[in-house]
Amino acid sequence: MPEVTIKIGDRPFKVACPAGEENQLEAASAKLNVEAKVLIAHSGRVPESQMLLMSGLMLADRAIALEEKVKAAEVEMSSLRQSNKNITPEIKTVIKEVKVTAVPEELLESLAELSARAEAAADDLEQKIAQPGYLTD
Repeated sequence: MPEVTIKIGDRPFKVACPAGEENQLEAASAKLNVEAKVLIAHSGRVPESQMLLMSGLMLADRAIALEEKVKAAEVEMSSLRQSNKNITPEIKTVIKEVKVTAVPEELLESLAELSARAEAAADDLEQKIAQPGYLTD
């Protein structure tokens, strides 16, 4: 088991940890060190055991507050999921057909014009095809 030297309240401590977990131990000790420095800044020189105890308690307090926030977020997420399930089926379904009670006059005029143009183009094409030698050129 590797041994890592960490600093808490700027005091060195040798700690053994499972192989591969050195980085996590150093990250955790850095957080504990920050709390210890705050404690030392407010109280001056503090006995090692009291410094470690108080720093650990301050971190535990933060962890509890974060756990409460996570629980509140989980409750809210659950509530939102339930609300999503309760959305009326009319909103969830995709409308495949739109019923229009009145077609705007401008739309009818545009469609009539397009239809007339398409018919004229078809007539013109029929006349060209009917001319002798048109398809062989």
